[in-house]
Amino acid sequence: MDAWFHPVGAEAFEVMTSGGGADKHRAVVRGLIDRQPDHLDLLQRVCRAAVGALSACGAGISVMTADGTRGVSAASDPVSERIEELQFVLGEGPCLDAFASRRPVLTIDLSAAATYQWPVYAPAAQDGGVRAVFAFPLQVGAVRLGVIDIFRDRVGPLTDEELRTALGFAEVTVEALLDRQANGHFRDGDGAAVLAVGRRAELFQAQGMVMVQLGVSIGEALARIRAYAYAENLSLDDVARDVVNRRLRLDGDTE
Repeated sequence: MDAWFHPVGAEAFEVMTSGGGADKHRAVVRGLIDRQPDHLDLLQRVCRAAVGALSACGAGISVMTADGTRGVSAASDPVSERIEELQFVLGEGPCLDAFASRRPVLTIDLSAAATYQWPVYAPAAQDGGVRAVFAFPLQVGAVRLGVIDIFRDRVGPLTDEELRTALGFAEVTVEALLDRQANGHFRDGDGAAVLAVGRRAELFQAQGMVMVQLGVSIGEALARIRAYAYAENLSLDDVARDVVNRRLRLDGDTE
């Protein structure tokens, strides 16, 4: 077993998210979220509350489709927002792995993970002051909604109590997302995930435009958009918007 990775097996995950103990943690988590400033978006309040409860330096939430495309996102602070976004720009990181595996990815030492798993993301996150990342999938049954990431500025695992609290944050976030879907705030047509359809469509449109401009596959078009975003220190949303509005051509010409 690698020392940098603290696993949660399927049976342990099931035990921690069921029963009266789980109900207690969800109630505590709801109380922590309710204490956050009212002017913040609900997902921002979740991130802020998670930072305080888990002695973290930051937190991020990404709501995703079944193919890993990100829609709605939130973070506790601008630095965490950038670190969360980097995973989608680079195409690697604990958030994407947790979403794909449907299990928490608990990385207690990013310096080791840089060698084994995320050779680009891990050093970039470390440059942002992050030393450990704990990613928890947001899911209910077979439906995957996204991931909540907890960032820490020190190496080491979560305690058992902190792990249960983190899972409580994940479950309360799922409830909040499903409530939003039911109320029509945002909805994904195939039921695979809940996200902001407008932002997702804009990225897909940008991929199509770059594909035509460069004569490449749709996958290569997304890779080009990611590479440009990383090189220019921009978000994927910003790059997609500029492409769609014809302010940017990835062959080097801009208006």
